[in-house]
Amino acid sequence: MGVLCAFPEAMPSSNSRPPACLAPVAFFLALLVHLSLSSQVGDRRPLPVDRAPGLKEKTLILLDVSTKNPVRTVNENFLSLQLDPSIIHDGWLDFLSSKRLVTLARGLSPAFLRFGGKRTDFLQFQNLRNPAKSRGGPGPDYYLKNYEDDIVRSDVALDKQKGCKIAQHPDVMLELQREKAAQMHLVLLKEQFSNTYSNLILTEPNNYRTMHGRAVNGSQLGKDYIQLKSLLQPIRIYSRASLYGPNIGRPRKNVIALLDGFMKVAGSTVDAVTWQHCYIDGRVVKVMDFLKTRLLDTLSDQIRKIQKVVNTYTPGKKIWLEGVVTTSAGGTNNLSDSYAAGFLWLNTLGMLANQGIDVVIRHSFFDHGYNHLVDQNFNPLPDYWLSLLYKRLIGPKVLAVHVAGLQRKPRPGRVIRDKLRIYAHCTNHHNHNYVRGSITLFIINLHRSRKKIKLAGTLRDKLVHQYLLQPYGQEGLKSKSVQLNGQPLVMVDDGTLPELKPRPLRAGRTLVIPPVTMGFYVVKNVNALACRYR
Repeated sequence: MGVLCAFPEAMPSSNSRPPACLAPVAFFLALLVHLSLSSQVGDRRPLPVDRAPGLKEKTLILLDVSTKNPVRTVNENFLSLQLDPSIIHDGWLDFLSSKRLVTLARGLSPAFLRFGGKRTDFLQFQNLRNPAKSRGGPGPDYYLKNYEDDIVRSDVALDKQKGCKIAQHPDVMLELQREKAAQMHLVLLKEQFSNTYSNLILTEPNNYRTMHGRAVNGSQLGKDYIQLKSLLQPIRIYSRASLYGPNIGRPRKNVIALLDGFMKVAGSTVDAVTWQHCYIDGRVVKVMDFLKTRLLDTLSDQIRKIQKVVNTYTPGKKIWLEGVVTTSAGGTNNLSDSYAAGFLWLNTLGMLANQGIDVVIRHSFFDHGYNHLVDQNFNPLPDYWLSLLYKRLIGPKVLAVHVAGLQRKPRPGRVIRDKLRIYAHCTNHHNHNYVRGSITLFIINLHRSRKKIKLAGTLRDKLVHQYLLQPYGQEGLKSKSVQLNGQPLVMVDDGTLPELKPRPLRAGRTLVIPPVTMGFYVVKNVNALACRYR
């Protein structure tokens, strides 16, 4: 179980303040307050739009979008973030006040912030501010009172500051932080392979037998959640706290049995049902693995399995993917943090929204390993820029895509999977560069040849803004740098985010999607009924 905070949107307001966390971690809250991030119908998979491999530019895809009603509406905080407790164990907590890191975090608002993951099961909370009082073993009421007092003091301090105090760290501290990052990665790998963990790795209940030498079944876990809810309700500050769980792993047979037992007992107790997903075993991974459509589609099957159990007991209950990584064991250097990993990430966002998952929490925003969005030197990685574009351009309403291909007959005997994936949403209504009624497409082309798309129906003869994301540098798909419409994306010298400039395309022009790339395409002034109102 992790700690979850909701962060508001970046709207100009002198009165806005970040809300409190949804669990008693006030010492962490006080530090994270300046991280305020300001800014259903049946199952649909990406439609196959090309079945003629090797026929360069012989296929013209006709594309239209249903604009009357959305097929789904996901949470405003759909793309959210996670921090791992290892940042406390290794002394990284101090660096969360870095101005550069706060700027990067604010760019991905609005979002939930989950504090959980590895080491959560070995994390203990103590009142270190006054150790003398803790001698003799005070009960839980004492600690809850301290947490409440801390939160009140934090709010008062924020009022006096009229904003967030941002710390400036000298270069020597950044050097120390880089050393700690490398050391932490070695520690985690050692624990991962030896299956021996130190008290301060996984919060999945189905792994307790391996981690602790004992098992927790779904029914017992459900009873524990009910008891936790009853403990929180009498406390003023937590009486309206949301509860999420059981945060299971991959939905195999034993895990599905655990989820079934949990939902039967406590399905109505949790506000959303959560699980985690990892695509690849980090010990064996190649760059081409990230381009395998069979791998991209594994998530869809998991979604259906979990939805089946949830809808059996609590139809319509929200489902969150509370932790997603491309590769396990902390990720793989030059792969998990490269441009190639973005195909999995962008497809994950499209597929989850399309199948009705309310929130996805990315593990992790910043910490050890290589699955994060920001590296050890506070530099944004390709998945960060992809997430930033998604936040700026994509709204919560999902639209149905209709395609038709004019193509030659495919070669007999070959199975062609969906290598061209197209998703459509209403454009983010907080983006004032586009009027309400605009539509944003995001497209993944895994083919080795470019593809042509002709906008038809309601999209015909509309002006389009292109945001094409490609690798930058000699490393190709392994590059940790990206370019937007041919211009490299880097933070500005003053520590601010760069302007994301689109490339306007002439009205009625055919979209040409380069091979092995991904991009966003805003179709302006469609006046889509589904997108005109919030």
